Amino acid sequence: MTLHHVRRGAGAPLLLVHGLGAGWRSWEPIIDALAVEREVVAVDLPGFGKSPPLAELSIATLADAVADFIEEQGLGGVATAGQSMGARIVLELARRGVGGDTVALDPGGFWTDRELTIFGATLRPSIALVRALRGALPSLLATRVGRTAFLAQLSARPWALDAGTVLPDVLGLADAPATDAALDALTKGPKQEGAPAGTVPGRVTIGWGRRDLVTLPRQAERAAQAFPDAEVHWFERCGHFPQWDAPDEAVRLILDRTS
Repeated sequence: MTLHHVRRGAGAPLLLVHGLGAGWRSWEPIIDALAVEREVVAVDLPGFGKSPPLAELSIATLADAVADFIEEQGLGGVATAGQSMGARIVLELARRGVGGDTVALDPGGFWTDRELTIFGATLRPSIALVRALRGALPSLLATRVGRTAFLAQLSARPWALDAGTVLPDVLGLADAPATDAALDALTKGPKQEGAPAGTVPGRVTIGWGRRDLVTLPRQAERAAQAFPDAEVHWFERCGHFPQWDAPDEAVRLILDRTS
């Protein structure tokens, strides 16, 4: 399939891959800042945003879809940046030798079995609640109290966020056809494989929020062991979404660590 995507800016191309949520719009807090220096290509993964779903969804088939997109768009060697599930996908592409420099923000795939059980047990009820309250979400997230209640697992400072920043991703959890299948792929599928030293096609940078309650900070060590060529960057006072909690720092990291 051809993935729905948007392009912004001019310069060396940079491919953005989102996690669970709003599709490419998950990058709206930082996409314009990135586009000042780069041609940014932001995709909707299958079953998110405006891209049709896959018949069989797994991390492998999502990575296949992005790899096919890179080829059909003539983006061989493109730098990639991903967040959460998208970060896992760009690491998988790097492991396969696809793309160029890679920035992975708070990637999934490095849980222990116990951590994975807790992750599924907490996120599934949260998604069910979001769906139950779908119509009231714009009003609820417009308040500091509402943002704190709904986003405590995702942000280190949910009360300080702008409702317009978070609403697309929260609504995406409720509305995306692939949300449940993607969550199954993360919780029931295989963990992320690593890449031996010297086998990735470019620089690899793994960014992690010190206060991430979804992909826990201690998982960064496992990610670094799996990708020994990687450099780990810590976002202080940051949860699972650096583009929410530390947008300027996220922009600088992505631009500095890709070419």
